[in-house]
Amino acid sequence: MHPDVEKAAALRRMKNIALALLIAMAVIFCFAFAFQQQYPWLQYVRAAAEGGMVGALADWFAVTALFKYPMGLKIPHTAIIPNRKDEIGASLGEFVETNFLSEEVVSEKLANTAIAQKAGAWLAKPESAQRVATEGAAVVRGAMAVLNDDDVQDVIESLVRKHVVDPPWGPPIGKLAERIFRDGHHHALVDLLVDRSTTWIRDNHSTISGLVAQRSPTWVPQFVDGLVGDKIYTEFYKFARAVQNDPNHEVRLKLDAYLKDLAQELQHDPAMIAKAESIKAQVLGDPEVRELAGNAWTAIKSALSEAVEDPDSELRRKFASAVQDFGARLVEDPELAAKANKWIADAAGYLVGTYKHEITSLITDTVERWDAAETSQKIELQVGKDLQFIRINGTVVGSLAGLAIFTVATLVFH
Repeated sequence: MHPDVEKAAALRRMKNIALALLIAMAVIFCFAFAFQQQYPWLQYVRAAAEGGMVGALADWFAVTALFKYPMGLKIPHTAIIPNRKDEIGASLGEFVETNFLSEEVVSEKLANTAIAQKAGAWLAKPESAQRVATEGAAVVRGAMAVLNDDDVQDVIESLVRKHVVDPPWGPPIGKLAERIFRDGHHHALVDLLVDRSTTWIRDNHSTISGLVAQRSPTWVPQFVDGLVGDKIYTEFYKFARAVQNDPNHEVRLKLDAYLKDLAQELQHDPAMIAKAESIKAQVLGDPEVRELAGNAWTAIKSALSEAVEDPDSELRRKFASAVQDFGARLVEDPELAAKANKWIADAAGYLVGTYKHEITSLITDTVERWDAAETSQKIELQVGKDLQFIRINGTVVGSLAGLAIFTVATLVFH
């Protein structure tokens, strides 16, 4: 469920609780007021209920006045948020700028944080270095863009011939397929195909029955065709549902066995390997390779970028190792860490001092663009649930205050 939906439900629930307490106080008040002459002790109950109603109504007015006009009445100093949203946004931006984006605050915080040492400890971890290497691969892709196209195309053609055209396709494809089939990764695709087939059968009763009627002899009565078509459809759909619902159905097991045999044949059966080579020759002959190298430079650059990002490539390993060494130096070399911390503090101070108005303008501009009613709804959705406790507390405190005032007055004047 979306968080806003959950918050809206919680807000409605708290509003209902607060309203229920007010109604309960009103009912108790009416009962106590009606029978207090017969039962004098009900005067205390009436006073408590009366105070509870006053507290509940007062706090309802106060909470409601923040977000809208109470009961639609345009009373002064109500609907505060929708009427003053721009001032609120400006004040919030000014507050953030003054208290969070001052150079003194940022410099003091960075001085006590030791960012270089913490960053070094993070970079020294193998998984962190791998993450940085992944991001660095994007820089490599950018560098490839400045290479000479003709030279790169020659390299691409030689790489394609060496790694794609010359090696046989059957064994590596079979090995990959064997791993996929062994781990059961193909089951999701099989499930999808079975589900789609079952759905199609379910929704095409007339099509299946029509095929039966078209292929039956002309001398067979139509009602017989209909009965036979219905029977075939029912059995066909029942069979499809059985395959769909049973992970160990014979059809699934047969399909698994066939795919595993195919993976083995691609690796070890000379005839199947020859078929794979024939397909490869049809797809990637000499003209196709030259065309690929000459006209698909953009696609090849993408492929080379993926190769650079290979986690097991030499470049990636060396880059990740360099990142780890640099992180270790930041932790172990105080002089280097001090230089890095000073550079970070200077850069942060410059950014804050130069662009703090632009940063805080994001707050004020965003609030200004909001519709007044939408702003009120957004804020009420975030804090309205907690504000309803004010109504509940007002009811309870009002009851206790009414009871206390009435008790003291009774003791003093009677």
